[in-house]
Amino acid sequence: MRRLTCLIALIVLALPPVVMAQTKDTTPRIAVITAFPPEIAVLSARLEDRSETVINGVIFLSGILAGKQVVLFMSGVSMVNAAMSSQLALDHFNIDRIVFSGVAGGVDPNLDVGDVVVAEQWGQYLEVTMARQTDKGFAFSDSDRPPSPYPNLGFMFPNAVAVPRGHDKPDRRFWFPADPKMLTVARTVADKVTLDRCRAKVCLLKAPKVVVGGNGVSGAAFVDNKEVREWAYQAFQARVLDMETAAVSQVAFANDTPFIAFRSLSDLAGGDPGKNQSTAFYPLASDNSAAVVLEFLKQLQ
Repeated sequence: MRRLTCLIALIVLALPPVVMAQTKDTTPRIAVITAFPPEIAVLSARLEDRSETVINGVIFLSGILAGKQVVLFMSGVSMVNAAMSSQLALDHFNIDRIVFSGVAGGVDPNLDVGDVVVAEQWGQYLEVTMARQTDKGFAFSDSDRPPSPYPNLGFMFPNAVAVPRGHDKPDRRFWFPADPKMLTVARTVADKVTLDRCRAKVCLLKAPKVVVGGNGVSGAAFVDNKEVREWAYQAFQARVLDMETAAVSQVAFANDTPFIAFRSLSDLAGGDPGKNQSTAFYPLASDNSAAVVLEFLKQLQ
């Protein structure tokens, strides 16, 4: 019996530790999300009455930001990280709205580095079928996965996303909208915020601005390619592209949670006059996005 007890003890010790389920935070909060450290710096410095919760390695900072109860955290770069951490927050906190703050690549040729874009809807432009090449060109033959009405780029044919809906047919959609009421507040804020033109002796050629409206697209790729940039603008009328926002907007849609994103342009995604400018300007762009978000939270009812 003693040997059996010891054996059981050894087996138990060898098993991975059991993580107890955490009690859900019941305080209504706005989730404020960024992707990586430079984007969260200004916001976390302004957070009051902060407390920290770590869930599956994600650090959630609860507290008061611009007078609002929030939970502030980094999603991590990429569509999968963004979706995973956003759902994790919704599962463990009482979130009534989602706000994303960060940098992105500019697509609209009428915009420039430093501008902050608040898109009305977001789509996953790299959710594609990669068609086979035939003597007559690229052949799209997947009848179970019909392409969206948007034009292809070579062998890449855009698809709508099939959002699960229980045992019913999935809800196929390309665009996931930002919340109309939050967009209205963003429009009132756009003219109230003065964005920085310089940071640490690195300056923009002209004063940046806040632009509300239009489309944004996201995909699992850092884009520094002129052809892809032009396709994203012509095919989707996108103003901006990044690697997280459309994933968060889909999670918000699935959870029926109002959502909005503020994205400041750190580069032109391959349309830069010289080499990519993101390394030089993402600190400034991060600060400008955070400045708009802080004013937005202040004005939000």
